[in-house]
Amino acid sequence: MTEVTITVRGEHELRVAPERATLHLTVSCDGPDRATVVEHALAQATPVRDGITTREQSGSITAWTSQRLNVYAERPWNSEGKRLAPVYRASIDFTATFSDFPELSVWVTELSVTDGVAVGDVDWHLTPETEREVEREVATQAVAVAVSRARAYAEALGLHEVTPVEIADRGLISAGTPPMPKATALRGGAMAMEAAPGMEFQGEEITVSAEVEGRFTAS
Repeated sequence: MTEVTITVRGEHELRVAPERATLHLTVSCDGPDRATVVEHALAQATPVRDGITTREQSGSITAWTSQRLNVYAERPWNSEGKRLAPVYRASIDFTATFSDFPELSVWVTELSVTDGVAVGDVDWHLTPETEREVEREVATQAVAVAVSRARAYAEALGLHEVTPVEIADRGLISAGTPPMPKATALRGGAMAMEAAPGMEFQGEEITVSAEVEGRFTAS
């Protein structure tokens, strides 16, 4: 039998427990006087920032950000269709990345009853080092699956010499298929946090997957 070209796909995925949780929160206030609103917003932000830096020093928080103060005015309408005096709103956004999930739960519970603080979503993710390691592993296993399939097809045809010709991300060999990354970390989703006393938060496992295409010759 003449040489045969075999094109296959290989895929693999792993589920890994999250190592980090990034909390999003906003400090805000509003009122009729701009200077007073700004003063109150800055005052409300101080204990939040202190809480972050204290936990950073203890190692519970590995990184954090604070956006600059945002101030704007709105003129609401009353029931008679008339515009009222301006209402000023001031806000400061924070993010805090936790490695200590129990401490995250404790702090979110505290923040949920703090005036002027809105607790947002939590993004669960891996450390960059772990993500690179897992992506490498799933990519290697995806290639191994492609090789195994190519050999199975060759044996079904009575062929035994299988030689790799090309390996690529999905969509780069087969025409008409949109490319996909060779390894994609699906971030377990962003979770909205509604805290209650004693509540504990734990993110879902993160799925890291890879899908490749391989072209082989068999003879």
